[in-house]
Amino acid sequence: MTKTPTSRVDRLLSSMGYGSRSEMARMAKAGGITLDADEISDATKRISVTPDLPNRMKIDGESLDPLLGMVILLNKPLGMTCSHKEDGALVYDILPQRWKRRDPAISTIGRLDKQTSGLLLLTDDGDLLHRVISPRRHVKKTYRAKLARPLTGTEGELFAAGQLMLEGEDKPLAPAELEVISETEALLSVTEGRYHQVRRMFAATGNHVEALHRERLGGLSLPEGMAFGEWKLLDQEEIALIFQ
Repeated sequence: MTKTPTSRVDRLLSSMGYGSRSEMARMAKAGGITLDADEISDATKRISVTPDLPNRMKIDGESLDPLLGMVILLNKPLGMTCSHKEDGALVYDILPQRWKRRDPAISTIGRLDKQTSGLLLLTDDGDLLHRVISPRRHVKKTYRAKLARPLTGTEGELFAAGQLMLEGEDKPLAPAELEVISETEALLSVTEGRYHQVRRMFAATGNHVEALHRERLGGLSLPEGMAFGEWKLLDQEEIALIFQ
């Protein structure tokens, strides 16, 4: 039988970004932390960390944030960087500010460059992150590309052959699937994550990607109507779709 993990209240809340342990101690004394509607006045108290804890604990009247293992789906806007350190607008700025202080840290699962929009996942689950980006998993990533010039009709066969060599590389790309939408728009599904891969693939055919948007990751798609900059927490069923 698996033993239920426990944690001191101040240590747990500090790791979730709510503040330092001393700040949690002051909040507890002020009556700001409750569990099952009962005040926790001593932040050094140990509690059981069960999956239902976010439904039972409140911080200043608000339900506790998700515990370790949360996965966030974000419709990434253009102009934002998937980085913790670079200057300018970061995708992490969209999330609640305290989430920047969580330990383990929230990180993006792979990256979308500054000029690419669409489906981006973020998580504090390192094991899940590595499962999704592992080349052995062959998780398919589908992008909608708008092109500067009409397609020639030869791109689908070229991409599917598994023989395309990108400039500066010594290993051919894995086979990729092209679905033509119009003469200047297509969906491209790849299973690798090489640097600027989709843009470089079309460049290898003499074309140029003017706009790029990721629509799907595995069997997971952006929810219909989700605006740029909106995000949602995924449940276990939705996370499983990634590997379908």
